[in-house]
Amino acid sequence: LLMEKYNLKHYAHLGDAVYDVFIRRYIIDFANNQKELHNLTTKYVNATFQYNLLNMLFDDLTEEEKELVRRGRNLPLTIAKRHNPKVHTSATAFEVLIGYLYINDKKRLEDIFEIISKKAL
Repeated sequence: LLMEKYNLKHYAHLGDAVYDVFIRRYIIDFANNQKELHNLTTKYVNATFQYNLLNMLFDDLTEEEKELVRRGRNLPLTIAKRHNPKVHTSATAFEVLIGYLYINDKKRLEDIFEIISKKAL
């Protein structure tokens, strides 16, 4: 089983930032002005897109990563009534995975980002 240095909420917090930097680095090659940068960032950095990414990636994950995602989905969250809880819990689980890999396995994180780049961006 995966050894965890931090709790899942810490991994989600970190994963949110790491994923945001990955997307920002990716889009600077395609955007010519501030408005385009913003529009592309918000297109790829949101709960619905992350929910879809996790579904797309799921078959590529190891059993340990799937277990981490499952546990990340079960984190208690405060979600506004207008938002879909299933989408937000999955987006958080995605961020847990990214944060965990950032701390514990940067090579695997690069592999995940490569899959995302090829299949989803």
